Amino acid sequence: MASTTSGDVLPTGGRIFTSIPDIFFIPEWVIGGLVWILVASTRVNPDNPQGWVMFVSVFCFVFTTLWFFIFLCGGNQSGVWPSLDAGYHFVAAVFYLGGSVALAIVTIEKAAIVNILSTAESLKIYRLDIAAVVMSYLALLLYFLHAIFSAIRWKRS
Repeated sequence: MASTTSGDVLPTGGRIFTSIPDIFFIPEWVIGGLVWILVASTRVNPDNPQGWVMFVSVFCFVFTTLWFFIFLCGGNQSGVWPSLDAGYHFVAAVFYLGGSVALAIVTIEKAAIVNILSTAESLKIYRLDIAAVVMSYLALLLYFLHAIFSAIRWKRS
């Protein structure tokens, strides 16, 4: 049985497309980008919870892109990277949890407005908000799974 060292724990190059948890990079990136687009395409009202959701989606989109390219180029071979990987994805999952709950609350509150106004524009915005909530919770699930599998990989290293 071959021994594993901290240098060969994290995959690099094309191996990130076939290893768990790194296979979650692309879905996290796509779903996070959809959350960003869906929230940005609606009216940001109220500002505070929607602003937090925008911050979370943009922050996680940018850092997941950076993380992906670091892994792809092989810059993740020092011994600290397994713990950084688990830590980043845990923080992203916690951020998305807060953003998803806030977005869901705002969307539920908008349901009453849509029922009162019942215009085509308010219905369109409400449907975009529902899609954003669904994508946000899906992103939360992906980041949470990535954090769990990264923590397991960190413990093995």
